[in-house]
Amino acid sequence: MKTVMLWMKAGSARNALINRLTSVKAVRPGLSMSPWHAFTLLLLAFAATPAFAHTGLHIGSGLGGGFGSGLAHPFLGLDHLLAMLMVGLWAAQQDRPWQRMLPPVVFVGVMALGGLLAQSTGQTGFVLPQVENGIAVSVMGLGLLTAFAIRLPALLMLPVIAGFGLFHGYAHGAEMPVVTMWTYMVGFVLATASLHAMGYFSARALLEKQGRMVQAAGALGAVSGGLMLLG
Repeated sequence: MKTVMLWMKAGSARNALINRLTSVKAVRPGLSMSPWHAFTLLLLAFAATPAFAHTGLHIGSGLGGGFGSGLAHPFLGLDHLLAMLMVGLWAAQQDRPWQRMLPPVVFVGVMALGGLLAQSTGQTGFVLPQVENGIAVSVMGLGLLTAFAIRLPALLMLPVIAGFGLFHGYAHGAEMPVVTMWTYMVGFVLATASLHAMGYFSARALLEKQGRMVQAAGALGAVSGGLMLLG
């Protein structure tokens, strides 16, 4: 009888744990993601991959050649991964819908231009200096903006995001295979937009009840960017 009672108690505890982990509570109308699920998603994304985005690695034909390489590239480097998540997090902290839309749209657009600029270096002779440091500064800067929930006016937000996007786009473009340039670009633009969306929707879910988690994620990004800059 004692064994049966212990088994029943263990089963009850197990079921309670399963219910806790699998429960999904809507924190906003139309958005069914609990703060803990959102924060877990952020942590998984932050820890997803080591930083080897700029080692000349290209994914082979198994992932679609140029498209597969471009799609994978933002996920294969901690610097790109953090910056693009931070854009989404910071965008989610803005007050008005158009202000929340501005950072990801500008970042993606200028990033694509930066990729084309890198590809045209042979014709124009222009070389963007300090690309790696610029990327590290973008990670740290976006992390600080998110950590302190800073809301910039559009006239300041535009050049800040555009500058960050330019460095990331140039880094992508420097490794862009010439033969499959356009498909590669489509891949990394889609990957970037998906990371922005991941950060944005996670943050919107968290901001209702656990806004400090978003700021903590920003602080983590800022520290990571500072370490990249020092390294």
